[in-house]
Amino acid sequence: MSSKLLELLGQEYAATGVFLELLDQEAAAMTQGEFARLPELAERKSKLADQIALMARQREAELLSLGYVSGRRGADAAAAAGSEALQNAWRNLLKLAAQAHACNHRNGVMIHTHLDFTRQTISFLQAGSQPLYGPDGGHKTGLGGGHCLALG
Repeated sequence: MSSKLLELLGQEYAATGVFLELLDQEAAAMTQGEFARLPELAERKSKLADQIALMARQREAELLSLGYVSGRRGADAAAAAGSEALQNAWRNLLKLAAQAHACNHRNGVMIHTHLDFTRQTISFLQAGSQPLYGPDGGHKTGLGGGHCLALG
């Protein structure tokens, strides 16, 4: 089997591992409230994602040159027909890619949670420029259920 394919899988695996480390750094930055780090991490992630996509295209080209179809089906077939090292490399890449996908999803959920919190806070602060209670002690419209807190 193609040693070039094995080499490409190794490079893709290494790059995916670095991508996973960046995802963990991004999650840690959000968890620790270090939001100023996020733009730099996002830029590094974007560049690395582009590199990984290029590696995937090179892998696809190698698969085609070996007579396999492109995509997962072709890579599965090439791995199955290849050496144990090739099978392990493909299996390990798939496992790491699934892990990166899950961590990227986790980070996306964290980002959306922070965005929702920020939007709610901004809405509350904007509403806060108006008095919270009217002269009768009741909540102003749109800010609560209109319960009277004071009588008289």
